[in-house]
Amino acid sequence: MAVDVGDEAPDFELPDQDRNPVRLSSFRGEKNVVLVFYPLAFTGVCEGELCAIRDSIADFSGDDVVTLTVSVDSPFTHAKWAQEQGYTFPMLSDFWPHGKVAQEYGVFDEGSGLSVRGTFIIDKQGKVAYRVINAIPDARDPQEYRTALASL
Repeated sequence: MAVDVGDEAPDFELPDQDRNPVRLSSFRGEKNVVLVFYPLAFTGVCEGELCAIRDSIADFSGDDVVTLTVSVDSPFTHAKWAQEQGYTFPMLSDFWPHGKVAQEYGVFDEGSGLSVRGTFIIDKQGKVAYRVINAIPDARDPQEYRTALASL
């Protein structure tokens, strides 16, 4: 069952590309969170989506907002990809237990062992204010994230 708008966002702690733990609830009361699940590093559609965030990072990072990206890749894979692409946002590894956070958010595809393209915008109170879930081949539009953030 997918997390829906109005639900409290399930808390989690995952390592980022530098193997530092990142806990969702640590942003509560301080920042809105753009939580972006994607299938795999080093793939075309995923790279396009994350580069769009990178190229507009001022819209997705600052005093009021942080962007967290999540895939089942290892922190080492994320570190290499972040270095190559200049990604400065936290890239979280849902590697082990495999896809556990994606499962909690209802965006894990059991058949492929990957997350589908799910984005959740979580407000400062920890509630889901926006969500979109796309199939693995279908890219998302970051303009929708801007619109949702502007409404908070």
